[in-house]
This record gives sequence, C-alpha cells and structure tokens, in this order.
Amino acid sequence: MKAVVLPRYGGADELEVADVPRPPCAAGEVLVNLKATSVNPVDWKVAAGHLDSMIPGEFPLIPGWDAAGVVAEVGAEAEGFAVGDEVFGYVRRPVAKWGTYAEYTVAEPWMIARKPASLDWDSAGGLSLVGVTALQALDTVQAKEGDTVLVHAAAGGVGTIAVQIAKARGARVIGTASVRNHDYLQAFGAEPLEYGPGLLERLKLLVPGGPDAAVDAVGGDAVEVSIEAGTDPSRVVSVVDPGVRDAGGHYVFMSVTPKDLDTLANLIESRELIVPISETYPLDRAADAWRASRTGRTRGKIVLRIS
Repeated sequence: MKAVVLPRYGGADELEVADVPRPPCAAGEVLVNLKATSVNPVDWKVAAGHLDSMIPGEFPLIPGWDAAGVVAEVGAEAEGFAVGDEVFGYVRRPVAKWGTYAEYTVAEPWMIARKPASLDWDSAGGLSLVGVTALQALDTVQAKEGDTVLVHAAAGGVGTIAVQIAKARGARVIGTASVRNHDYLQAFGAEPLEYGPGLLERLKLLVPGGPDAAVDAVGGDAVEVSIEAGTDPSRVVSVVDPGVRDAGGHYVFMSVTPKDLDTLANLIESRELIVPISETYPLDRAADAWRASRTGRTRGKIVLRIS
C-alpha cells in the first residue's frame, strides 16, 4: 500500500512516500480502506519527538490518527461492523506506528463509528480529533443553554467546532480571532473579538460580568485573560496548556469514545455542525500540508485525500 512514512524523528523534510505492507488485521480489529485523513498539530509534534514521554514513536512510523474510509476486513471477535461499512473515527494507540497517512489502517471497533450519509469524505477525514476535543472541552465546563461561552482561537480547527457545538446547545458564543476571520466566525453565529494586546479590556466591554465558561485552544495568556475577565476557574478548560490546572481549571487531552463520535454524527445529520475545510492535499503532498499547518494561520481543517 502507499503510505507517508517517517524513518526517524523529524519534520516535513523527513516525510517519505513509500510502498509498505498493509498493517495486519488482528483479532478484535477491523481493516479500513482510507479515503481521507487530516493534518493536526499533534501529528508533527509526535513526529518531532515533543510528545515522546506520552506517545513514543516506533520507526518507520506512519503519522496521522484521523480516519475516514470503508471497512475492508473484519477480524475475529470484532463486533459491530461489516465489510463495506463507511466509517470515520480516531485511531490512536499507545505507540505511534501504524497511522492514517496511508491507504489502509487498522482500528478497534470503539475507535470508529458509521459515517453519516450527509458527510463527505473530506469532512469525515477532518472531523474526529477536533470534534471530540471540542465536545469534551465543552462537556468539561458544562457549557449549556443560556451560557456565554468564550472560545479562544475560534477560527482554528477545534475552535470552529466548539463554536458550533456551543451554539447548538443554545449558548451565546464569543470567539477570539484575527480581524480577517471575523466574518468567518459571524457566519457560525459567534461574536468575534480581536485577539492580541487589549483583549482583556475588549472582553470586559463586551461581557461586563465575564463569560460563564471559556475554552482555550491557543495557549499563551488565554487562560489568564479568561479568569481576569470574570470566568470562574472551574469553568475554564484548555486543550493546549496543562498549566491551566495550576489556576484551578481543566486540561483536556482527548480520548475518543463511541458515544462522542455518535454525538458528532447526530449533529452533522441535524445540520447543526459542518467541518470547514481550509485546504486539501493529495497524500503524496503531506509534507506541504505539514508546512501549511505549522504557519498557524489556517482556519478550519487541512485534509489529505487518499483515494
């Protein structure tokens, strides 16, 4: 099969496109013929060895965890899926080795769910990591109807999904972003707020009593600004900064569950959630996709089309 392979820890320049054996489909697993995956910052952070203490790499390594494709084989004792089922999910294992930048990957049934018929392959390939992360962050701070929810980096992959889920729950949503992304956020029902110097003052003017909950998807001073604006620390969550716990908040490093995938699928089917695609690349241009991701200026998702 064709795959993007990393022979050693490194970055975009070390990625190679190669023909490699298909991963074995063991008992309790399903083999998925992938149609699309996506680029997430965690991909190149793992590849660089920055997360080695949490997710060590075994080389040669195929990056990627987001998955969308068709079940090609069902191993013994794997229940819930049949050959031909269209699925999406998040295939993360304790050791990075058989990723999703490839024509095939193996998954345990709890890592995947049936793809909604209304979800195209590009969007399915870009949904799982950002979708489950946003969902678990909002659940952690109990974002609900009537709340004012602040989303930092609201035009990014996680932020865009968090905005939509919070709106679907009946919340007022404030989203920080550069001015060029304000129209983009308004299209999703968020009230845009320019990030950078003076953010705290602008936030206090817009929400004098402070947001009820805050989601940090960017780091920096986002947690500090949220709390200084009046948000109870117990309702502040970061998906990038573990230090939020020192301030009394919560840190979320997502772990996929079937329930969360089904929740996302239902939001897609009810037209309360879409997956904005920033750029699409063929699999053999994964290195270019990584370079685009590392600029930090993309909005929505960067998708790799596989077949």
